[in-house]
Amino acid sequence: MKTSIIISSLLLPLISSCTTRHHDASNKGTKERYISDVWVSDRGDGTYQNPVLYADYSDPDVCRVGDDFYMTASSFNCIPGLPILHSKDLVNWEIINYAVERLTPAEQFDQPSHGNGIWAPSIRYHKGEFYIFWGDPDNGIYMVKTADPRGRWSAPHLVHRSKGIIDTCPLWDEDGRAWIGHGYAGSRTGLKSILGLIEMTPDGRGTIGEDRVIYDGHEENVTIEGVKLYKRGRYYYILCPAGGVPTGYQLAMRSETIDGPYEWKVVMAQGNTTINGPHQGAWVDTPDGEEHWFLHFQDLEAYGRVMHLNPIHWIDQWPVIGINAKEYCGEPVANYRKPDLPEQEIQTPVESDLFESNRLGLQWQWHANANALWYFADAAHHRLRLFSAPITDNYANLWDVPNLLLQKFPAPAFTATAHVRFTPTEKYKGERAGLIIMGLDYAGLMLVNGDEGILLTQNSCSEAKKRTSERINATDTCHIASGDDVWLRVAVNKENSDAVCRFAVSHDGKSYAPLGEPFKAKPGQWIGAKVGLFITRNTNSNDGGWIDIDDFIIDSSKAD
Repeated sequence: MKTSIIISSLLLPLISSCTTRHHDASNKGTKERYISDVWVSDRGDGTYQNPVLYADYSDPDVCRVGDDFYMTASSFNCIPGLPILHSKDLVNWEIINYAVERLTPAEQFDQPSHGNGIWAPSIRYHKGEFYIFWGDPDNGIYMVKTADPRGRWSAPHLVHRSKGIIDTCPLWDEDGRAWIGHGYAGSRTGLKSILGLIEMTPDGRGTIGEDRVIYDGHEENVTIEGVKLYKRGRYYYILCPAGGVPTGYQLAMRSETIDGPYEWKVVMAQGNTTINGPHQGAWVDTPDGEEHWFLHFQDLEAYGRVMHLNPIHWIDQWPVIGINAKEYCGEPVANYRKPDLPEQEIQTPVESDLFESNRLGLQWQWHANANALWYFADAAHHRLRLFSAPITDNYANLWDVPNLLLQKFPAPAFTATAHVRFTPTEKYKGERAGLIIMGLDYAGLMLVNGDEGILLTQNSCSEAKKRTSERINATDTCHIASGDDVWLRVAVNKENSDAVCRFAVSHDGKSYAPLGEPFKAKPGQWIGAKVGLFITRNTNSNDGGWIDIDDFIIDSSKAD
């Protein structure tokens, strides 16, 4: 039976729904708002296109405080971690901060710990402070907090030591008690497809009593995970995905008591759309309570888990997500009207960098806890200097390297160009630097200090996680001296479902020549492919060389 969808004017406020000054992001080095050259969701006519962020903001969660929306997402082993984004309209987003500077324990995260660390965080606002909780599958439930999301966050605090608890979400109830809902990682516990609940101390710093299972999805909702816990009216709601990342669906569960029993409905699925596996995200309302929205991800392999925005309509106190509902299940939208909120100027997360700050731009992350000796943000000369770092004794390929400076793919098609000068230490051969596309497979343009001087090669590595060796696909014929200007470029284009990368080089910044073979990017461990820079050396000498980067530009220009 078909049910008409009505947006009620009597929507009740959410418990655990999530103000501060405006912050200007750098627009290719200027002080203006940043507007991407390669992907803008806001269509300028009162509508938007999905994804609202065509970038790997996996497991997004959002809270509202007054008129402001704040978002975070999984960052796994990448540092800084827990990106903080801000919006006034849920369509135009600015990256304003990170909540985690270093992951603990250091012995695990000072080196790449691919796919570990921060899984499926939740951001909430409670009694004047922002809280983010996440489950580290190996170490337990962590929390950070702050009164100012643009300022410094507290150091990660271990709330509950455990192995296998993931996808955590807090709820402070009206009676003063507090709770954490969560999932379980089968890779650590030997059991998945179940949801758990544990009582939390009201200050968010500890737990009370034992963890317990509150739902078993083995028979009806396999691979249920990604808990988001809310209360609206007399019901406790759990919004969560099931069915697996690429092909799953979105559930809503409800109960009149927090520990169940829960009834459930599928409230969004792919249906007749091209948007696969639409699920896992955040339910927010507008300040007047008249509209409710859902932000979630779609898995696009090398492009990562990109973020979509869908309307929520209410039927019989069930949150039906999307449009064209059949019973209680909607389909995701490709284009839709923007939320009924004051108009916000078009803005996107920053991508390009002219290195005019004495701090790294917010688009950049390392593959492990950062070391101060990896870089110098030389604002006086408008450049970033990366110092070579020694590789480990058991080095196999760049999968083992922590000092990879990378950013997310920002669009289905884009070009990244780095203007660089490589200054190796003359007596140490094997020092190298370059531009890379990094994932389970990787490829890049490598400047190598060899016996015959500096060579520029295009290399690739398949199944890097399995410790395979790189292959040299081509060598540039031009002579390169230490400190020469070189422009390294990669163009990424979506061809069918693949992200196909083509490399090119210029010695004058004007004409580019292709180098090497096309490369199909692969995702990393639970993250999308990334683009960025590196420099390494194969000796533990008392000094090393460097690579200077004058600018790193993401735009729609061509590779050749």
